[in-house]
Amino acid sequence: MSGEFQHGLFGCFDNCGICIISLLVPCYQFGKNAEAVGQSCLLCGFGSMLPVVYVFLGAIIRGKIRESSRINGSFIGDLMMWCCCPFCALVQEGQEVQGMTPLSIARQ
Repeated sequence: MSGEFQHGLFGCFDNCGICIISLLVPCYQFGKNAEAVGQSCLLCGFGSMLPVVYVFLGAIIRGKIRESSRINGSFIGDLMMWCCCPFCALVQEGQEVQGMTPLSIARQ
């Protein structure tokens, strides 16, 4: 496992486009992140509009992104990340899936 995300948790300005989309339309970015790891964009996008569901779905999708990118971590860490700083987690995950190669997505 590589152990780390390509961008830091507070690396929002590494890609201002993802940052702006995540700020203005977080359900869209959440759905696109989910779609990148084989989940339903539409269902996850809608699920992200429900506060408690959003945190748990976020942790699950973050775990799938970590697995496909071979990043160390745990569900508890993902859950805490989504509880404490969901916007930062969403942007970081968006940057990670944007940098995924088709081969890393197919390894799921």
